[in-house]
Amino acid sequence: MTSAPVVVHRPSPSGGRRVTLRRDGHDMFLGTAHSDHDLVVFLEGAGIDDAARVLDRPQWVEWRDGLPHDFRAP
Repeated sequence: MTSAPVVVHRPSPSGGRRVTLRRDGHDMFLGTAHSDHDLVVFLEGAGIDDAARVLDRPQWVEWRDGLPHDFRAP
């Protein structure tokens, strides 16, 4: 388990990945991302400044059960 506030969950069978944000001790569902662009939009909407720069920072984002930046169905 990581302490990263953003978790990009495993790719779903239909494609896309659920995105959650841990804030104030609670996990908030931000949406299902189908691209890095979707992910950046979700993070900006959650108030994360310069969201595109945090995608490859493990202290910010944990990519679970799949390659980073891969949103294709398994």
